[in-house]
Amino acid sequence: MRVSTAALLTMTAAAGYLAAPAEASSATLAALDTPPAQAVSPSPVSPAVSGAIAAPETLAIQEFATPTTVAQVYGTYQNAAPESGTSLSQPPPAPTVPTTAEPAQTPSNAFPRPEPAAAPAAAPEAVPDGTDLALLTVSVEVVGAEGELASLVRDTVQTRPGGETSQEQIQSDVQALRNTGLFRSVQASSRDTNEGLIVVFQVDPITVQSVRVEGATVLTDAIAAQQFQAQIGQTVDPALLRRGIQGVGRWYADNGYTLARVLAVRPSTSGVVTLEVAEGVVGEVRLRFVDEEGSPVDENGDPVEGRTDEDFIRREIQLQPGQVFRTKAAQEDLRRLYELGLFSDANVSLDGNASNVIVTYNVSETPSRAVNFGGGYDSNTGVYGTITYSDRNVSGTGQQLSTNVLIGTRDFQFDGRFSSPYRESNPDRPGYSVNAFRRRTISSTFNDDVDLPNGDDPREGRYGGGVNLTKPIGDGWRGTLGLNYTRTSIRDSDGELAPFDELGNRLSFSDNGIDDLTTVSFSASRDDRDNPRNPTSGSALTLSTEQSIPLGQGSILMNRVRADYTYYLPVTWLDSGDEDDREVLAFNLQGGTTLGDLPPYQAFNLGGTNSVRGYGSGDVGSGRSYILGSAEYRFPVFDPVGAVVFLDFASDLGSGDTVPGEPAEVRGKPGSGVGYGFGVRVKSPVGLIRADYGFNDDGEGRLHVGIGQKF
Repeated sequence: MRVSTAALLTMTAAAGYLAAPAEASSATLAALDTPPAQAVSPSPVSPAVSGAIAAPETLAIQEFATPTTVAQVYGTYQNAAPESGTSLSQPPPAPTVPTTAEPAQTPSNAFPRPEPAAAPAAAPEAVPDGTDLALLTVSVEVVGAEGELASLVRDTVQTRPGGETSQEQIQSDVQALRNTGLFRSVQASSRDTNEGLIVVFQVDPITVQSVRVEGATVLTDAIAAQQFQAQIGQTVDPALLRRGIQGVGRWYADNGYTLARVLAVRPSTSGVVTLEVAEGVVGEVRLRFVDEEGSPVDENGDPVEGRTDEDFIRREIQLQPGQVFRTKAAQEDLRRLYELGLFSDANVSLDGNASNVIVTYNVSETPSRAVNFGGGYDSNTGVYGTITYSDRNVSGTGQQLSTNVLIGTRDFQFDGRFSSPYRESNPDRPGYSVNAFRRRTISSTFNDDVDLPNGDDPREGRYGGGVNLTKPIGDGWRGTLGLNYTRTSIRDSDGELAPFDELGNRLSFSDNGIDDLTTVSFSASRDDRDNPRNPTSGSALTLSTEQSIPLGQGSILMNRVRADYTYYLPVTWLDSGDEDDREVLAFNLQGGTTLGDLPPYQAFNLGGTNSVRGYGSGDVGSGRSYILGSAEYRFPVFDPVGAVVFLDFASDLGSGDTVPGEPAEVRGKPGSGVGYGFGVRVKSPVGLIRADYGFNDDGEGRLHVGIGQKF
């Protein structure tokens, strides 16, 4: 905690004084390295950008507080009689005064007497013994201290040049100087002149021997002593003490304890400097649901209610009462809350004071349930109807269920998945997912350029399922192990098997048009994005491999490896000032290859909505290997609409002729392509709706629509 110079020079003279902690304003979590003297922001904001939880307002404290215990010894007050002129009745002996050290004896020549006055004007009236006179002070001198320490003495005492003083006042000043703890002994004397009294304070400054800390949990005596190293073993120096206090503040700030501060500094006559600190101890952790505008009450004035189970949320919050508040710990909690995928916004607000901080996590839920109905007609399924249901917060615990059912006059399809993601709050339980599916689609590998001998387009029919387990594998990486089975068949519109096209090219790996593919997969991913649902900074990397087991029809033995890297860089070219919708440069680079057997429909198909925009699905290439790169500039337009400018590139690296049947060569696919264009993004209850219009390098344009960002 940085303490101002003005505060350091103010030294307490009142016994038993202790500065009370100031109330902390509401604060917001944003980034890490804000100087601890910065005032708290009164309004919480999302920590999607780097910022800091600033400390409460700086206390105007008195750094040198009165020692809590004192030894009872005698101070010295001397009143020197003038050599000539007016005589002054001697006051009675000074009373016993509590102090912290034995008074030093004043040498006989310590204070030279003034020259005799030539001719005093008149003698004052006699004053009865025991009367404490108030006399004019013409000068206050300090002996034994220089520079800032001498100025501190003059600021502490109430005896001032030009004012009146008395024996009682001077004795009170002696006590005030003793109470600072800066001096082993304090003595005062005065001498009379024609103009008035000259008061002399003789002090013996302490030598600082050690530093100890009170009220600390994370700051140790040894760490504090390192910050005061220049002062230890030296005569007390306010500048060195001030430098030590600033060093302690920097140590707190550098280690993320942004609410910690030094409340008081108490030197003692034994040479021990005691630091009283308040480190921002968490007294209570609260959870509050807020709406999209950040309000904790709805339009009727009732508290906003959340669907997510509060105990489930609290398991993700590691900051607990009794701990010292640390910015990094709060940011890690917010990261975990964002990773749940249940909240559109999460931030932290602070109340209380540095000795008892009330930490409130404010969360705004995203809609988690969606039901959609549809219907129509196509040549594959005839007249059909569809129903889609999804719930990303089953039982309020973040489990996810999605189903999609299509019933048609010529076909029945479904796709269902249930997943329970891995949670850092329960490290012994792996995340898992199970899925089952049955679907039939036009192949991206063969598309409309391929005809069967009967003139139909080939259809890929697939059914199967799988299970995947996910757990951390160290150093921020997460591993996923999966076992999956898929039966793929190539059929015509009547459901008849069709293993070859009209040119005799193989469409399946086996000769009968049915392939069984059982695979064991493993992927390792590292995700440092600020928000997995709508990232604006950070990066993500995924490395994967998939090994087939040669079982069933086709007896396929293959291995597929892939790498996928994304990077997000926030920019301020338009300076929108919106923390939730910032400008972002987004980059994606991915690639892969297949070793061993390769069914034609398992080729890497390039082009389309999630590949090179401006091309149709699979129109760029179908290869054994590939590389794909994309760059986007994303920027807000007006809430809830954003815009994108993009550039895509992909290549099959010349591997199109290594795929059985050479589908890319036969269909005249170029093998590489570039797409560019623009698009819009619209926030909706079902997620981010994406619409992009892309141009390919042949000058043709195409509209692409999807849900969520491309990457």
